[in-house]
This record gives sequence, structure tokens and C-alpha cells, in this order.
Amino acid sequence: MIGISVQISLYPLGQADLAPAIQRVLNALSARGLPYQVGSMSTVTWGDDEVVFPALREAFVQAAELGPAVMTMTASNACPRPQPSDEETSRV
Repeated sequence: MIGISVQISLYPLGQADLAPAIQRVLNALSARGLPYQVGSMSTVTWGDDEVVFPALREAFVQAAELGPAVMTMTASNACPRPQPSDEETSRV
């Protein structure tokens, strides 16, 4: 078990409304108890790799149920974890 942080970007393809697919990604992170920080171009989450990676898989599966999608992820065990503000972070 190692602590990691992951930057995620989801690109719903050919969907008129992008928000539902993106919300499914955030819901999948929340369902696993992962904190996250939403930015204008990506979302960062962090936690134990044994929790984060299954959550990312579930996030993609959930988003892809709404249509074609591309999800990019960059994982690191070296980057410092974000210092979240109350407005930017969600935690279950």
C-alpha cells in the first residue's frame, strides 16, 4: 500500500451535456471515500493506491455507460498531496 495522488481528466465524446459523465466520475470517487479537488481542466484525488485504482476503474465504467469517453490519468507517489480548501474538496 502506497499513498498516491492522481490527476484525472474526462472527455465525454459526442455528448450534448458533459456534466452527467463528469459527475459520475466524482460520484465514484466519493463512493470509495476519496477526497478530490476539482479544477477547470482536471480533478485531483489522493489516497491509498489499493483504493484509488479500483475507484478510477469504476469511474471510467460509470462515465462510459453514458457514451464514448476518454479518461486520462497521471499517478504519482512523489507529488505532494493537495492542500484542499473547503470549497474545492468533497469528502464522503
